[in-house]
Amino acid sequence: MPQESNIQRILLVTGLLGAGKTTALRTLEDMGWEAIDNFPIRLLDRLLETEPGSARSEQAAPMAIGFDTRTRGFDPKRTIELVKKLSQRPDLQITTLFLDCAGSELERRYNETRRRHPMSEDKAAATGIAAERELLEPLRRWADVVITTSNFTTNDLQQAIRSQFGSEVPAPTTLTISSFGFSRGTPPLADLVFDMRFLANPHWVDELRPQTGRDAPVGDYIRQDPAFDEAFSRIRDLLLLLLPRYQEQGKAYVHVAFGCTGGRHRSVFMGEQIASALRDAGFSPTLLHRNLASRAADMLEGGKV
Repeated sequence: MPQESNIQRILLVTGLLGAGKTTALRTLEDMGWEAIDNFPIRLLDRLLETEPGSARSEQAAPMAIGFDTRTRGFDPKRTIELVKKLSQRPDLQITTLFLDCAGSELERRYNETRRRHPMSEDKAAATGIAAERELLEPLRRWADVVITTSNFTTNDLQQAIRSQFGSEVPAPTTLTISSFGFSRGTPPLADLVFDMRFLANPHWVDELRPQTGRDAPVGDYIRQDPAFDEAFSRIRDLLLLLLPRYQEQGKAYVHVAFGCTGGRHRSVFMGEQIASALRDAGFSPTLLHRNLASRAADMLEGGKV
């Protein structure tokens, strides 16, 4: 009997065309599964072959295998027989997911995409959908998990897949905190951008101009602005509210950017302070300062603010 850690987890993903198989497989892939789509299911035993007498020395990544009625040689009854046989192997844990959807909703989706149903030939999409449903009925009855996507958005299906097949602890979101100067362009991939130009500008203090937001005198100057404490608290609390929810939604990356005019003082200091507060709250942000080494220039800073 192999150890539980050496058991290969297999999820077979099938169902009606247009019910969401591609979305399901992409979501599983984002969750760390190895995903294969449009696989000739009759070759499943070859895919899962192991050398005689060999055993998996370490846990393999779970594998999601998508197939549907377009697959060459597709036969639901033979598929069920094959999976029953493979399920007897002690090193495999095989689950079948069937994605269902109401015919009227599938018709709407086909009309929106202007795609022809593969089984409709020269008839209406409803004819092909009905024929496909009849062909797939044995698989639907036999499947371990059935998800009906009639009233689902793409996000709803993603959430259902994560809930059903994800680990108990969601994969952590990769968090980046950055600073930048508006005079040198806004970061194109930032999810949240906070403008720090409402704060007093150390650039216009002669002894502070050569320094940056990482230097204590600059930080002390910015803290003296009456707006700083409340702004910092509100931004910190907003991020503490949003970041766990981004993770629950399966968002792999979150980039929070702080900008000021030149990207050397106010944005740097706020980025440093927010990153520190998030670390104290249990997050592990990466901190980047895009324009920290840029030359200070009066012309870029505009007026004395």
